[in-house]
Amino acid sequence: MTLREFQAAIGATYLDKDSARGLFASFAWLSEEVGELAGALRSGETEALQHEFGDCLAWLASLANMVGVDLESAVARYGEGCPRCGGQPCVCVDREH
Repeated sequence: MTLREFQAAIGATYLDKDSARGLFASFAWLSEEVGELAGALRSGETEALQHEFGDCLAWLASLANMVGVDLESAVARYGEGCPRCGGQPCVCVDREH
């Protein structure tokens, strides 16, 4: 499944429901899932990590659908390495990514 196909599947499944909830209330759900991801990172449990990464990605895709952003196009700027220095790995020295 491509990122675009994933985003379309999330849209078909949740766009109406999430749109009815509203953009900022849906963003709050993403924020909650990021907190749960933090807990999974602390525990290091593979199953929990996979679950929480999936939840975060699903909420991010839903938010992108709500505002009309194609995630595959959005991430394309990282396809050739760091969008600032062009390095792969990044060789920027003035700030961390």
